[in-house]
Amino acid sequence: MKPDEDARVRLCDDGKYRWVYEMNMLTNPTIFLTVFKIFFYIILAGWLVFGTFLYLIHGDFEGFLDMSKAMLIVLALMAGLTFLGVLGLAAVYGGKYVVLFEMDGQEIKHIQLPRQVKKAQAVSLLATLVGIAAKKPAVAGAGLLASGKTSSTSEYEHVRRVVPRRALNLIKVNQLLNKNQIYVPKEDFDFVYDYIKSRCKNAK
Repeated sequence: MKPDEDARVRLCDDGKYRWVYEMNMLTNPTIFLTVFKIFFYIILAGWLVFGTFLYLIHGDFEGFLDMSKAMLIVLALMAGLTFLGVLGLAAVYGGKYVVLFEMDGQEIKHIQLPRQVKKAQAVSLLATLVGIAAKKPAVAGAGLLASGKTSSTSEYEHVRRVVPRRALNLIKVNQLLNKNQIYVPKEDFDFVYDYIKSRCKNAK
């Protein structure tokens, strides 16, 4: 099979679906938008609080306008710094973000692999999990998952929103305090989205 086909969603012998996704950090804006959104909401909250204080309480409309201009400047600076930060992160990771996903009937995991792990390596390990190279996928899976730096798990019963972003090959799986980002090859997007959506009984 071709490498891209090997990385598609596959059912492993332990009953879990797994796949590897490689995101180009320079062309996909997801990381930039995620980080910038945090700064945006912080600045917006500050604008609302201090704006209300200046305009509604003190009637200082000019002060309100000056503060609004300052907030816009800060927002522009944050956008620039976020962009530079993403470029720096992309340089560290060689421009590629390689991640493993693991999905079953109860939850889905987003597992960030170490930056030295390339897509070909991850796909090779994934093949082992499927049972092509070994008959003990659980053992191989433990080694692969142990190599992950960080992971984010979404339990379906706690999910409140499932948002598809087909243009970005992204499914947002949001809990109250945990917003998970699931990247899926376009060929498997509908299958994964329907699988998750059908099990998130409390999602909108």
